[in-house]
Amino acid sequence: MISNNPLVNRAWGAAGGIMRKLVIFSAVFVPLMASAPANASWFEAKSAHFVIYADEAPTPLEAFATRLEKFDKAVRILREMDDPPLGDGGRVTVYVLPSTDAVSKLAVGKRSPIAGFYIPRASGSVAFVPKKSGSGQIWDLDADTVFFHEYSHHLQLQNTDAALPPWLIEGFAEFYSTADFQRDGSVRLGTPANHRVAGLYLLPKPAMEVLLGGGMKKPTGEQLEAFYGWSWVLTHYLTFAPERKGQLSRYAEAIRRGDDLMKAATDAFGDLKQLNQDTDRYLHVNRFRYLQVNDPELNRTTVSVRPLRAGEAALMPARIRSTRGVDKKAAPEIAAQIRATAATYPTDPVVQRALAEAEFDVHNYPASEQAAERALAIDPKFEEALIYKGRAEMELAASNPKADWTAIRDNFLKANRLETEDAEPLMLYYESFGRAGVRPPVNASEGLLYALVLAPQDKSLRMMAVEQLIEDGKFAEAKNTLGPVAFDPHSSGGRDQARKIMNALAAKDAKSALAALSAPAPDDDDTGE
Repeated sequence: MISNNPLVNRAWGAAGGIMRKLVIFSAVFVPLMASAPANASWFEAKSAHFVIYADEAPTPLEAFATRLEKFDKAVRILREMDDPPLGDGGRVTVYVLPSTDAVSKLAVGKRSPIAGFYIPRASGSVAFVPKKSGSGQIWDLDADTVFFHEYSHHLQLQNTDAALPPWLIEGFAEFYSTADFQRDGSVRLGTPANHRVAGLYLLPKPAMEVLLGGGMKKPTGEQLEAFYGWSWVLTHYLTFAPERKGQLSRYAEAIRRGDDLMKAATDAFGDLKQLNQDTDRYLHVNRFRYLQVNDPELNRTTVSVRPLRAGEAALMPARIRSTRGVDKKAAPEIAAQIRATAATYPTDPVVQRALAEAEFDVHNYPASEQAAERALAIDPKFEEALIYKGRAEMELAASNPKADWTAIRDNFLKANRLETEDAEPLMLYYESFGRAGVRPPVNASEGLLYALVLAPQDKSLRMMAVEQLIEDGKFAEAKNTLGPVAFDPHSSGGRDQARKIMNALAAKDAKSALAALSAPAPDDDDTGE
C-alpha cells in the first residue's frame, strides 16, 4: 500500500448522521494486541469460534478474543446466520506473531506487503496475524482489517455455497473487513474501506465488463488493488442506494440459476455504462452509510485463557512453522527441532502429537505412529493423536497387502465419536476406502458430504465431494458443489478447471467431467487477500 497518500489532506466535504467520510479513521482504533511485556509467556485463549495462541499477557489476549467473537456475532446477527456449536476442529486457530515482518516471512519467506493470512482446511482453518500492523495512519491496511477480510470469506462459505463472482466475493469481504467497535458495545459494519483510498483515486478503474466478469488472469498488483477497491464500492453502492434496492439479490439469484455473468448483470443492473457512472458519482459524493449492530448478544462472550505448559510453550516456534505447511527443505529442520523438544518433554501429549505430525511430514511413518501412540497413552481421548495414528497407518498400509484396514479406520471412527462436528475424521474415513482400492460405502460417502457442510472452505474436500457426486450420477448436486471453485478470485487456474468440469456436467458427460477433475490444477496461493 502507498504509505504517504497525498489525498488525506484533501477536503472531502461534510458528512453527518449515519454518513461517514472515506478518509475519516475509525472512531476507536485498537491495535491487534498491546506490546508484550518482557516477561510474557505463551497463553491460549479459547472462545466459541476461535483458539488463539500468543506470547502475550492474559488481559490483552482476552480482549482480542472478545473482539473477534463480537465481529463473528455481529456478522451473524446482520445476515441472520445460524451459529451451531463447534468443537476444536471447527474453530479457527489464530497464531499471533511478533510483527508483520514475522508474518510475511512465514507466508512467503521474505518481507512483503502481506500483513496477515488465513488458510482454510478441513483439519481446522488457521490464521496468522501480527500483534500490530501499520503505523496507525488512515490509509494503512491494519491487521484487524486483514483478519476480518479473510474471516468474512470463512463466514460467507459457511452461509452459502452459491457460485458468486469474484467481485462480489471480494466486495463482501471488504464490506465487513472495516468493522468498527464502539464504546457502547455496538459494532458498525460497512464503514468506508480507508485502506483502498490509493487504489480508488490513484489507479485506473477497471472496466465494468472486467469488474463484473469471471475474474482477471494474472493481474498486476495495481490491477488487483483497483479491483478490490471498486469491488467494495460496487458492493456498498448496491447495498445502500435506494434506487438499486433488490438488484443485488436478483443478480445473485440469476447466477445461481446458471445465467451468464454479463447477462445476469445487465438483467439486474440495467445499462452497465450507467452503472459505471453511478459508482463514480457514489464514490466522489463521498457520503457512506454503514450498518450498526447493537444487540445484547454481542456482549455475551465467554473466553477462557490458560498458560501453556512448558512443553507446549517450547514447541510453539516449530509448531507455527509446521502448521503453516512445510516443503522438502523445511520439513527435516522442523522435525529435528520437535524431536529435541519431545525428548525434553516426553510426557506432554501435545508435544508428542506435534512429533507425530513432524515425522509424518518427513515420511517417517513408523515414528509418526509411535509418537501418536505415546500421546494416546497419556491422553486416550486426544482426537488429533488418533487422526495422526490413522494417517500414519494408512501410509504404512500402502506397502503391506495384509494391512488391517478395519483397525486403521477405527482410529477415524473413534476420533469422530470424540468430535462429531470435526470434518477431518469423516474425510479421512472416506479416503481410506479409496486408498484400500475399494468403493466407499454409503455411510462413508454421506460422511464426506457432511464433512463439507462442516468445512466448506476446504477446496480439496470440496473437490473430493464433487468426484463422489459425479460417480453417483448426481450431476446437478456436483455442479452446485463446484460453484464456489468456478468463481474463486484467488485461483485463475482452478477457475478454468472447474468451468471445464461444469460444462461436462451440464452435458451429463461423467467421463469428461472426471477426466477434467483428475487433470493437474495449478497450485493456489493460500496467502494474502
